[in-house]
Amino acid sequence: MSNKTVCVKDVLLGGGKIAVQSMTTKKTSGVEQSVAQILRLQEAGCDIVRVAILDEDDARALKAVKERVSVPIVADIHFSPRLAILAIENGADKVRINPGNIGGEREIASVAQCIRAHRIPVRVGANTGSIEKHFLQQYGKSAEALVESALSNVSLLEKHGVEEIVLSVKASSVPLTVSAFRLLSSRCGYPLHLGVTEAGTERMGVIKSAVGIGALLLDGIGDTIRVSLTSDPVKEVYAAHDLLRACGIEKDYVEVVSCPTCGRCQYDSMGLAERVNQRVYGIKKKLKVAVMGCVVNGPGEAKDCDLGIAGGKEYCLIMERGKEHAKVKTEEAEREFFRRLEQLLDER
Repeated sequence: MSNKTVCVKDVLLGGGKIAVQSMTTKKTSGVEQSVAQILRLQEAGCDIVRVAILDEDDARALKAVKERVSVPIVADIHFSPRLAILAIENGADKVRINPGNIGGEREIASVAQCIRAHRIPVRVGANTGSIEKHFLQQYGKSAEALVESALSNVSLLEKHGVEEIVLSVKASSVPLTVSAFRLLSSRCGYPLHLGVTEAGTERMGVIKSAVGIGALLLDGIGDTIRVSLTSDPVKEVYAAHDLLRACGIEKDYVEVVSCPTCGRCQYDSMGLAERVNQRVYGIKKKLKVAVMGCVVNGPGEAKDCDLGIAGGKEYCLIMERGKEHAKVKTEEAEREFFRRLEQLLDER
């Protein structure tokens, strides 16, 4: 993880904990709709929410939005230094800009001065659609081009006294994204915002994000993430938390392990696994629960779990913390399993 830290309101980036981000899909000046969506994201576990600032109405609406939500709000601005300054003055906790498209030296200096005056951080970076022409000519569409573009933007802000910076380099290509972030992390100590841009609709977007973001997190790279999906942004938040759990980073949750089932399975383990998942999802408690399809491998695989079940046509074996808890008739097994699960969930 990064050796520098940045605070976005009360969320620390670079301190070891990975912050989850998403972005609203509503026009920011539609305050009621914006607030409703932000509250949904907040309830789902989103740590930081980004909103688009397209015009003065959006920038001024930030003040009203922030009065009704507690999650930090990032203003996403391109092409207009005036809107960047207006968004900051109306309470943005962080801004996302690209100095390469915000204007010339004078415009960058004015935005930098406002950022410093309000003591907020800024995210800058590059993606494959915004690499400056001279970097493309020199390096082609590559990790080197992305990193050089991002670092050149950073140098512009550093020149004008901005030090609270978060960096990002993204591509729709997973291998290119991973290569670029690995290169960037070796060349700077700023907190890094991970993501695969234009990852696609839900199914493929989750897969591409899991591969790209997951590979980097397992390398110890990254401080905040967004799973970009062409879908309801709340699904981005759920996917991000699932990703952090799969990487072993988020530990305070109920982990449900279940087998893929096969011809040996003689009870509804697939349905039970789904019902267990629905019951425990979102519960902040460190537990491991196993739903196994048969008695061949099930009891052994459930031994390291707090609660496990393995079934047959007539009987199911319920395991608790490595020991046999009960052998019950299959038709009664689900009721007994959920009874013990509820007791474990209630325990401090």
